Amino acid sequence: MIVGLSAMGLAGCIQVTAPDKPIVIELNINIRQEVVYRLAADAAKTVEENKGIF
Repeated sequence: MIVGLSAMGLAGCIQVTAPDKPIVIELNINIRQEVVYRLAADAAKTVEENKGIF
C-alpha cells in the first residue's frame, strides 16, 4: 500500500492549456487542373457546334 501511494506522488501533474495564438491550418489546394479540363471540354463543344466559324 505504501508503494502505491508513493508511486502516485511521483506521477506528477499534467496541465492542459489552450495556446496563446490561434491554430492556423493552411491548405494549398490546386484546382487549376480541373478548371483547365472544364474549359477544354467547353471549348471542344463550342468548336463542334460552330464548325463554320473555326
